[in-house]
Order: sequence, then structure tokens, then C-alpha cells
Amino acid sequence: MTTANEHLQTKSKMIPMQDVKVIAVTGGKGGVGKTSVSFNTAIALAKVGKKVLILDADFGLANIDVMFGMRALKNLSHVVSGQCTLADVMLPGPYGIQVIPSASGMLSMTSLSQQQQVGLIHAFSDLQDTYDVLLIDTAAGISNQVLNFSYASQHVVLVVCDDPSSITDAYALMKLLKNRYQVSHFKLVVNMIRDLSSGVDVYLRIKKVAELFLDVVIELVATVPFDENLRQAIRCQKPVVDMFPSTPSCFAFNNLAKQVNSWPTPHHRAGHITFFMERLMSHQSHFDEGLYCD
Repeated sequence: MTTANEHLQTKSKMIPMQDVKVIAVTGGKGGVGKTSVSFNTAIALAKVGKKVLILDADFGLANIDVMFGMRALKNLSHVVSGQCTLADVMLPGPYGIQVIPSASGMLSMTSLSQQQQVGLIHAFSDLQDTYDVLLIDTAAGISNQVLNFSYASQHVVLVVCDDPSSITDAYALMKLLKNRYQVSHFKLVVNMIRDLSSGVDVYLRIKKVAELFLDVVIELVATVPFDENLRQAIRCQKPVVDMFPSTPSCFAFNNLAKQVNSWPTPHHRAGHITFFMERLMSHQSHFDEGLYCD
């Protein structure tokens, strides 16, 4: 029987490949502002001309479409079930951003049939000549779902705040990714800080312990200040980089977008969306939740 990966490799030989930067935005603990970081970074990237696709990979409490002020009538589960194509569920956002919505309680990959796996791979591989950046907004926590999306991505961005449980959960996530998948490089965003020194302090605390006991590399890529304007923008379902372009958090997201642009994109199969899907599906047996359509 032909496997999903064999279907993927056959398809990858038939169509031209364009390199896509695949970034998982995760963090362990809920409430650290992970989705806000994904949302505003995507906007900042798009405003400088990057073609951005966001995948809502929170299959328990999907909300990236809500952040954009969108209402998703269909989602990824309908693609898996064959009711529609990936293009049918994608929602157009500002500055050309496209959003692939999830659905609360939607899916994990464990229960996908071989045919469904192949269909999902083909749906994503058809997008490979369209986007510069694929942002994966993962769920909170350290579930197998989160681990697999992080492993399959080229870059793992950990969002933390100055809270002991946030730091502990981020460490636990790094430990699992290193032990299970040998992921050894992480990029850190310290969110909701009162001042720069407190953000650097959080980074140094995590770096010291993780590099000593896990043998990983941690890079501080952004410190985002606590900002009432950001909170107001979230309530209004607007990006702070548009609503309050002179606010401190806006500067932080613009600087983060500049850094993202400088991150390397592999110029080989690892830089293709099809390769991302291959890595994801090759570890689908690790997923731990069920699938159904709303």
C-alpha cells in the first residue's frame, strides 16, 4: 500500500517548489499572549510585503479567526472530511494575510485514514508557490499535538512572561522537544514585561537552566512591554500595529518581524510546505485526541 509520505514525494516531483519559512509559535502555559504575538507579527510581516499564511493549530480552543474579527463557516476538519478544499476554508485578512481556521474540539491526526492524510498533504502542497511565511499558532500546553507541530516547523518561537509557571512550562516544553525530537534551538519572546531589564532577566534565567541541563540554544528575539493599548486593540479585534502604530508594543512587533525576515529558510526540501506536512504526518501516531466535524 502506498503511504501518505510516498504520495507526498511523488507530488513534490511533479510541481515546482518555493521555499517557505515555517514558524511554530508556542509557549506551554496559556495566557501568555501567544496568539496576540502570532497575530501582530503576521500583520507586521505583511505590511513589509511578505505573503503570510496563518494556521490555527489550537484544535481545542481555536481563536485566531476571532482575533482577526472573522467568522469561520468552515474549517480544517471540513477539508479532512472532503467536504471542501483548503482554498474554500481560507479566510482573507488584512494586507493579503490568509488564515486557515481550526474549530473548537476539532481534531488531531490520530484518527485520519490513509486517504485523509494524502488529501490533506495534497491540499497544503498546492499552496507552496504562494507564501513566504507559514505561522503555526499552536495550542497552549505541552500536548503531543503541540510537540508535533513544533517539531515539524523550521523555527520554534517560545512565548513566555515573567511568571514562574510560564517559565516552568516553557522549560518542560523544551525538554520534551529535545528528548523526543532532538530540537535544540529555540527563539524566545518575553511578553508583557514592565521594562527591558525584567525581560532580559527572564531570558537569562531560562537560558541558564536550559542550556545547562538540556544542552539547547536559546535566542532572545523580542521583549514585548505590557501595554494597555495592546489590550484595547485585542478587545477591538484590531492589530496594535495598525490601531496604535506609535505604541511600545507596536515597535516590539515590528522589530520581531525584521528578525523573522532575517531567519534562514532552507533552500532544499526542508524549506517546502510539503516537507512540513511530511514531518507532521510521519509522527501522526503521537497525536492524542480525536477528530470530528462541527
